[in-house]
Amino acid sequence: MRRSRRPGTQDRPVLITEAARSYQEEHDARRRKYAIMMGLRVPLLVAAAFAYKVWWLALILILLSVVLPWMAVLIANDRPALKTERMNRFRHETRATQLEAREHPVIDG
Repeated sequence: MRRSRRPGTQDRPVLITEAARSYQEEHDARRRKYAIMMGLRVPLLVAAAFAYKVWWLALILILLSVVLPWMAVLIANDRPALKTERMNRFRHETRATQLEAREHPVIDG
C-alpha cells in the first residue's frame, strides 16, 4: 500500500491493487443501507398521515412504507458476486500436433 501525498488528505493508505473490500467493510455498508431504508419507513407513514387530504399521495406513501422493508432486506442480504478468474492452461498437444501433421521427406536408398 502506498501513502497518500495530496495536501489536505489524512495519512491513510491508498489501495493500488484490485483487491476486494473486506468482509467487515461490506457488512457495515449493507447494515448502513438497511438502517437508512428502515429509518425512512416511519417518516413515510407520518407524511402519509399529513397528506390524507390528497388521497393518491397518501396511498403512494403508504405503499412505499409497506414495500420498503422487503426492499431493505433484499439489498442488505445482497453480496457482490465473487470475482471470476480465467485460468491459463498449458496445451501440450498443439506443438506436437504441428510437428506430426507436416509431411516428412523420405530418403530412398
